Amino acid sequence: MRIIQITPGAGTNFYCENCLRDNALVLELRRQGHDALMVPLYLPLVTEGPDATAGVPIFFGGINVYLQQKLALFRHTPRWLDRLLDARGLLKWASGRAEMTKARDLGEATLSMLRGEDGRQVKELERLVAWLTVQDRPDVICLSNALLAGLVRRMKAALGVPVVSMLQDEDGFLDALPEPYRAEAWQVLADRAAEIDGFLAVSRYYGGVMQRRLNLAPERVHAADPGIDLSEFAPAPAPPATPVIGYLAQERRALGLDILVEAFLAIRAGGRAPGVRLRIAGGHTPGDKPFIEGIRNRLAAAGAATDVEWLPIPDRKAKPEFLRSLSVLSVPARGDNAFGIFVLEALASGVPVVEPRAGAFPEILEATGGGILVEPGSAAALAAAIERLLTHPGEARALAERGRKAVTEKFTIEQMARNVMSVFECILAVGQP
Repeated sequence: MRIIQITPGAGTNFYCENCLRDNALVLELRRQGHDALMVPLYLPLVTEGPDATAGVPIFFGGINVYLQQKLALFRHTPRWLDRLLDARGLLKWASGRAEMTKARDLGEATLSMLRGEDGRQVKELERLVAWLTVQDRPDVICLSNALLAGLVRRMKAALGVPVVSMLQDEDGFLDALPEPYRAEAWQVLADRAAEIDGFLAVSRYYGGVMQRRLNLAPERVHAADPGIDLSEFAPAPAPPATPVIGYLAQERRALGLDILVEAFLAIRAGGRAPGVRLRIAGGHTPGDKPFIEGIRNRLAAAGAATDVEWLPIPDRKAKPEFLRSLSVLSVPARGDNAFGIFVLEALASGVPVVEPRAGAFPEILEATGGGILVEPGSAAALAAAIERLLTHPGEARALAERGRKAVTEKFTIEQMARNVMSVFECILAVGQP
């Protein structure tokens, strides 16, 4: 089958699960014999291994999108100038130094992108459509998330093929917009979602959320559990000499890094896990710097700064090594996460997890049995559960072994690719799901 996957890149600032998921999926689809092409938007993708977008131009380059949003002049500039602003090196540089931090700017740009041919980036949309029409015609186009729904009308008119969208964390992004942009964005997305032929949710929990919020018929939403490449992960031959707590995600308040730090400080002060350390990996954007600075100041004030390691965004080699160095992993997100690939990766590495009883985490831990659920937002509850695993290695080992077995049976990248293909085939067979 000929498949085009369209995925926004995240630049160089932080660990992007969607980018890694889509890149791994496209590579696996190719391995299984499908003709899969991956098209990047906004910024270059951050990948841990081979880049599935190699040789493909970036569309809706982040600098051009911003300038076209702010200044009418740039909606009519010649292609040679746009091409200069779309250079991968320049986009990487820009992604590490600036972002659209004003709430109003973010709201206006989101609405413009959702409106597609009626938005301010219509020049970029026409360029993408023109490029797609000279490629081999796909059987299906897959969007990385529903926030790209503004592309659908023009792509379907030009190519006449079904368009499917994955669903992951759109609600958190849209709900963070200020009014009146939040309500209007949800309404525009609901209108545009009617033009999408089917949806692939990363969890049953999140599929239900978006079904309700976009008023989707249940038969239009399919579950497609993420999967990982098991060849990348294996348990350590022996546990760490001293207990190590790990965090692997974007270093943001929404994902609860400050809650984990407070739990770590409580465990450290309690003295029942001597020598306990905290290792943090995932990166952050310029807008997160005040939050990170506050955490660093808190650690320094507690005399714990030297017991915490801040690591760069891990690559394909570094991530398995990072996970094998841990005793337990936790990303105590404040919101209702759609999924958490880091849970699968930790379990595949023989590391149990502690997560809040919210979002998709109960679903994941019910399926894997590899961790403990705690009250959301409570540093005290988190500390108690983590300390329990650090001081009861037999229990921790049993959870990790059970979790790794479940991941190998249910959450492989091979299984994910087969599940996605079965949805594509269903949609192609009946025209509508």
